[in-house]
Formats: sequence, structure tokens, C-alpha cells
Amino acid sequence: MSHPSNTQRREALADKVYYAVKQDIFDFRLLPGDRFSENELAERLNVSRTPVRQALFRLAREGYAEVIFRSGWQVKAFDFDYFEELYDLRILLECEAVKRLCALSPSRSSHALAAEKAFWIEAPVLSTGQQVALQDEAFHHALVAATENKQFTLLHRELTEKISIIRRLDFTRDDRITATYQQHRAILHAIFHQQSEQALSLLTDHITESKAAVRNITLHRLQQARRTAQVPTTD
Repeated sequence: MSHPSNTQRREALADKVYYAVKQDIFDFRLLPGDRFSENELAERLNVSRTPVRQALFRLAREGYAEVIFRSGWQVKAFDFDYFEELYDLRILLECEAVKRLCALSPSRSSHALAAEKAFWIEAPVLSTGQQVALQDEAFHHALVAATENKQFTLLHRELTEKISIIRRLDFTRDDRITATYQQHRAILHAIFHQQSEQALSLLTDHITESKAAVRNITLHRLQQARRTAQVPTTD
């Protein structure tokens, strides 16, 4: 039986730190502008500073964190222009996917989107923002994956991760959860009835609404999201 090498163990520890810090950012436990040190992370995650530094430089390359000269690290501030460009690309990809879905027979499109139909149309409505946010990502992934174009799907997944923190923030409000259910149902009905123009219009409006919300993000709203994320849930 082979044992992991020192290099493999270091990489595993760096991955552990990377995913822990990234999750803290996505769950709003760390907000844009929050500062932290390598020593703090090493102590909290019970690892040495070496994997912490490896993980942080990886997060920096991906645009989530930045090093502050002689002051440690901080979560990178939101670049609103960057996010809006990503939303524009998302609209192009998903509209092409919807065009292709509307060209399918109703039985084929219904089969391709069976899981989405079950969740958004047939199942009881969820009120938990975090769960709805994950299902929202799954809905949009499903639209693109149904094209069976692997490069479309890969690009869309990369794009989704980059704007994931913004989208999850959108689901801290009850009105946005309700609107998402209504809009997803309308998009699915249009696809199943091969109403291409209607489906494209609904989808574009749906994503544009989220894009417009990006400019309304404030530190106060982020702090509210952090408090919401810290509230314990009961089964």
C-alpha cells in the first residue's frame, strides 16, 4: 500500500485552506475589504503557514483576495464592471441554449429539463435562500447542458462560479426568491411550448434583473447577508 508523499500532503492541505477561505467568502463570513493574516488562518485551520500562503495566492489569481503590503491579506473589493461583463456573456450563452431547446420537440425538451420541471413547477416552494440559490445555479446549468455542447457547458460553469457570490447575495431577499420561482416557471413553460421569442425575452429579462442588482450592492447589504448566514437553521 502506497502512502501519500510530502508534496501530496502539502497540496491537500493547501486545497483544504483554499476551499475553506473561498466558502467563507461565498457565505459572507468574509466580506470585501475584510483583512486577515496568514497566522490567523493557520491557527484556525490547524495547518502551517506554507499551505495557507499557497491557497491565498491561488485565491488572489482568481480575483478573490489580494495581499496588502506589510498588512497581511484582504478580501478583494467587488469590481462591478467586471461582474456586468460576465452577466453579458452569460446572457449570450444561455440565450443560445434556449434557442436550441425551443427547436426540440416538447417531449425531448421536457425530458432534458425533467429535474428542473420537477423542482420549479411541481415541488413545494422553498423559502431557504441558500437552497434556492443552489437550485437556481442548477437550473441555468441545465439549460446549457441540454445543448450537449461540452465547451458551452465548461465555459458556463467557469462563468457561474465567478459570479456565484453575487447571485447568492440575491437570494437573501424573500421577494427575489418568489420572483425567481415565477420567472423560472414562465421560462420552462415557454420552452416546453416551443415559444422561442417568449422564452428568450423572459430569460434575458430574468438575467438582466440580476445584473442590475449588482450596482445596488452596499456594505450594509453584505453585512445583513453575513448576519443572515450566521442565523442557525432548524430542520
